[in-house]
Amino acid sequence: MDVINVLLIEDDPMVREVNRQFIEQIKGFSLIGYASNGIEGIQKIRQLTPQLVFMDIFMPEQDGIITLGKIREEHLPVDVIAVTAANDMPTVQRILHLGVYDYIMKPFTFERIEQTLKNYQNYRKKISDMQDLTQHDVDHLMQQRLPVQVAVSTGKGAILIEELPKGFNRATLDKVLAYIQESGGAVSAEEVSTYIGTARVTARRYLDFLEKQNLLKVDIQYGSVGRPIHRYYI
Repeated sequence: MDVINVLLIEDDPMVREVNRQFIEQIKGFSLIGYASNGIEGIQKIRQLTPQLVFMDIFMPEQDGIITLGKIREEHLPVDVIAVTAANDMPTVQRILHLGVYDYIMKPFTFERIEQTLKNYQNYRKKISDMQDLTQHDVDHLMQQRLPVQVAVSTGKGAILIEELPKGFNRATLDKVLAYIQESGGAVSAEEVSTYIGTARVTARRYLDFLEKQNLLKVDIQYGSVGRPIHRYYI
């Protein structure tokens, strides 16, 4: 497969240098240019025609959200990975709605960058081998494009958590969190299962997962008889 050309759009020279060092360590990627704001970034995309852009969101003159919108309006054939400190849910949702391939929060590690770039390599290889698509092909591509991390709202902003375990559903996860936020207190697995319409053991799996992600805390209440009740709260 051909080398994937990458453009960096980042106003912070230190972050730009870290990105450069990380990208250049990964075989199959070539860094072909830099831009320090969105206006310059659009010009460089037109001029250099990269396959992939690493872009910050908070930038002077033209921020990343406006730049993403212009990329889509002009139908520029480039994929975008957002690398940013933005963590409020409205901003995260706007960025995801504009079709980024992945969303990486600062500060980040080399392993995180390496993982998403290798996923992107696999994605590019698959689309290069496809012509007429079946539903199975499209489903597989959509799975390839899913961000490695998932943004969830805690009521105090957005937090990115690791990829959901096998068998977990994003919509169900959102329902669980929404119910806990609306309740304003601690809830049990039985209460959650009734609200979302699943078995208690399924609700407990989601609650335990959120607790391990440090999004929830658990209070164990012991009664006079029977097993203890786990109550979860934000």
